[in-house]
Amino acid sequence: MKLFILSFKVIKRIYKFFSLFFEQIISLILMKLNGVQIDSGFKSRGIPSVDVTLGGSIVIGKNFDINNGSKYNKIGRQQKCFFIVRGNGKLLIGDNVGMSSTAIICDKYIQIGDFVKIGGNVVIYDTDFHALDLNLRKEKESDYSNTNRQKVIIENNVFIGAHSTILKGVCIGENSIIGACSVVTKSIPKNEIWGGNPAKFIRAI
Repeated sequence: MKLFILSFKVIKRIYKFFSLFFEQIISLILMKLNGVQIDSGFKSRGIPSVDVTLGGSIVIGKNFDINNGSKYNKIGRQQKCFFIVRGNGKLLIGDNVGMSSTAIICDKYIQIGDFVKIGGNVVIYDTDFHALDLNLRKEKESDYSNTNRQKVIIENNVFIGAHSTILKGVCIGENSIIGACSVVTKSIPKNEIWGGNPAKFIRAI
């Protein structure tokens, strides 16, 4: 029995090694084909979803590290990372940023600073996706053109807990921490811990 267990673990390790190798290559190609400017040190476990329109752009700094799908950072609600930039949106990601199963939807402008840690299944939106006026929502063109879009800024050293939602118009100050499963609807000063739905001040750091 021990021999079977050992054999299984060896095969599993070999499979993981080759999987990581090919996933890294495919992920980098996918980034490049979407016009993403990405610096050195990029690591991708699993393959993300990347979709950038002709008018949009993504610029990523050094040592960007992401986990995608059910095989990596197994904390539940596994999915690949989504980097979706629409219209003339601009997504900027700084140096030494790490994230798992994160969805970033950028219609206008999202900036993520250096040394930011983003927990599993976090979503970041700079758009409402639809107009708030029910009459405007009835027509596709008026719905899209009247959708509210506002910048999102996440400053250096921020830590966002798993399963949190960051909404449009928000600035999270440097060094601040967002508790797991929080919904951030307004800006947060630096050096503070916030949590809840909607997120509220807990204490200073």
